[in-house]
Amino acid sequence: MKAYKRIVFVAESGTSRAPMAEALFRENAVNCPVEVESRGLVVLFPEPLNQKAEAVMISNGINLEGYMSKQITPEDVDSDTLVIAMDQIQRQKLFDILPDAEPEQLVVLNELVGEELPIMDPYGGTLQSYGLCFETLSRTIKKLIKTINEGEQSNGKGDGNGSSVDPA
Repeated sequence: MKAYKRIVFVAESGTSRAPMAEALFRENAVNCPVEVESRGLVVLFPEPLNQKAEAVMISNGINLEGYMSKQITPEDVDSDTLVIAMDQIQRQKLFDILPDAEPEQLVVLNELVGEELPIMDPYGGTLQSYGLCFETLSRTIKKLIKTINEGEQSNGKGDGNGSSVDPA
């Protein structure tokens, strides 16, 4: 798989799973500089982080104050961008939104790290379901970071001077 300099996490509205994944990625140490963002597939207007997602993040020591959702657009993606969806249906929608993206640039998070089940959508659920989503995302993002860091070391870039991400 090609090495990427930018990762964009994508979920339906961009108000819970995608920003949680972005924040968790930022909280973990990656051996190479990589830009990370989150976007939504359907964002009619910017919205703040879902209140239950925010409560779970704050209770885990992560503050996303001032976060507002943004629609993913073709301008968000270039050849150095890896777009990570939360499930296969979202990945399929990305092909319509990002017609110039290569198929290997549009991946599903759990498949990328070898997990069987996709990241559950807590929307409309209890605070506990958002907490479970957070825990699953946390484990999955840690696997992603480990995969990236191992790839950097095997590429001889484990010194922190590398500038790309190769999650394969």
